[in-house]
Amino acid sequence: MRELKIAIIGAGSTYSPELIHGFVTREGRMKVKEFALMDINKDRLDIVGGLIKRMCGEFKEKPLVTMTGNLEEALTGADYVVTQFRVGLLPARAKDENIPKRHGIIGQETTGPGGFAKALRTIPEILKIAHCMEKVAPNATLINFTNPSGIITEALSKYSNIRVVGLCNTPITTYKRINKVMGLNEEEVFYDYFGINHFGFIKGIYVKGKDMTDELFPKIMDHPKLDEMLGYKFNKSQALAMRILPVGYLQYYYHQKEVRENFLKQEKTRGELLIDVDKELLVQYSDPNLKTKPAGLDQRGGAWYSEAACALMDSFENNDRAIHVINIQNNGTFTDLADDAVIEIPARVEGECIKTLNFGKLPLAVKGLIEHVKAYESLTVEAAVKGSKDLALIALINHPFMTSADEAEVILNEIIEAHPDYIHLK
Repeated sequence: MRELKIAIIGAGSTYSPELIHGFVTREGRMKVKEFALMDINKDRLDIVGGLIKRMCGEFKEKPLVTMTGNLEEALTGADYVVTQFRVGLLPARAKDENIPKRHGIIGQETTGPGGFAKALRTIPEILKIAHCMEKVAPNATLINFTNPSGIITEALSKYSNIRVVGLCNTPITTYKRINKVMGLNEEEVFYDYFGINHFGFIKGIYVKGKDMTDELFPKIMDHPKLDEMLGYKFNKSQALAMRILPVGYLQYYYHQKEVRENFLKQEKTRGELLIDVDKELLVQYSDPNLKTKPAGLDQRGGAWYSEAACALMDSFENNDRAIHVINIQNNGTFTDLADDAVIEIPARVEGECIKTLNFGKLPLAVKGLIEHVKAYESLTVEAAVKGSKDLALIALINHPFMTSADEAEVILNEIIEAHPDYIHLK
């Protein structure tokens, strides 16, 4: 078992203890010699890093915990780099969500104008991390959780030479909720999942290798806890007609009218609410007696975040041939999309080898919408990398939420004005 250096970029995030918890539970399978915690916000890093040091005291073989604001120092010699930072912190997210709200459009941090703004702020910064890795940790694997994960991973895949895998907690959370409500044994179930990040579908459920799709889909759609399992009370007739279950974020597309009406009624956006949750968590983390992740962390979101990340690293290290849902370049998996487009798909991990499961053509029922959103995502990557306002406008116009090019131009200008320190387009 080799000794690992894990670099966490954005370690001042209140999510960080969740990640460390995942390593605590896997100590017998992975040996961490060092957690290198990097954040540009020293105050947050001191608080969160202090809790992480206390948590690492629970390891049988205690890893070294280093804290730094220097990116190169954190990355040098790393085996894995976990990126989970937010450019501008939660106040920037609140701006992202409120700008579209003023125009009667859904404001959400990973899709629509909100996710678009976050991508424009994030891509230049994450490419700096990747280029530093090329110099001081060329053999490391970057595991990206920074949202919007699919777009960020595509930027890294196209414009750097590092090994990168994007992750999202949506698939694993959906699986676990369905298993719990439907009484399914996690070890016996395979979900035939496909899509792009925050745009995923389940087209089959197999139990002990037997196709149980026709039996389970109607039961799931009729269940009183449907919204808990899939993340929204989706239309039963649509799901059964497609023979595909939409997951979580599809509510923003298939139920845009209802979600928008509800969103516009809310006094505060999700970002504004989380500012208070984040502050309270930092107060809890400051308690010198706290040595485990607090229960309040669940309010922050990101359920099963550590499970997804640590299980993937476990598979890389131990060659367990487990299947993980990851964000990775298409390379022919979906014949309808470009090879360099990043998709979200189950893949088997065999040591350093990642094998996406065969797919082929996208189902016609969802093909057009997936291609539409993927075009927006790829245009957003190009706009951020090239710093092009023209490309940014075309990208935003291409998002399905937008119904007016004139309004898209106004929103783009408001986004640029709201983030003068982070977004520089010409």
